[in-house]
Amino acid sequence: MSSNVVKFYSHTRGPLRCLSNFSEHSFVLRGKTWPTTEHYFQALKFEGSPEEETVRLAATPAEAKRLGRTFSLRPDWEEVKIGIMMDALRAKFTQNLDAKEVLLSTGDSELQEDAKDDAFWGIGKHGRGRNELGKLLVQLREELKRE
Repeated sequence: MSSNVVKFYSHTRGPLRCLSNFSEHSFVLRGKTWPTTEHYFQALKFEGSPEEETVRLAATPAEAKRLGRTFSLRPDWEEVKIGIMMDALRAKFTQNLDAKEVLLSTGDSELQEDAKDDAFWGIGKHGRGRNELGKLLVQLREELKRE
């Protein structure tokens, strides 16, 4: 891994915006079209319930995120959430070639979600968060390079 770091967030402009879960890259997964990875991730918190469809149809990714915080989570959420996120990312970046090209163009750089309010998916307020989204994108980038 090089010492280069590529930071992104939902407010990122330009080509790197596609790394954000809020980017407007729809995909088909589980027989449905999802407007963004944020919609998919938040909706799967309520898989099989009416709330799943409510979140999928949210007008914006921010609205999907808000709705994802209002209903009761499925009991296995903590065990399945990273896999669900990877499923969404894999679908997004394999079905949207422009986004795939941008992800591959990051080379060997470390990818960091510059989310000050999220120390799990992002780097958090002090830059020492888990950065799980960045790690998944690096893992996916390596998979795509091997294709």
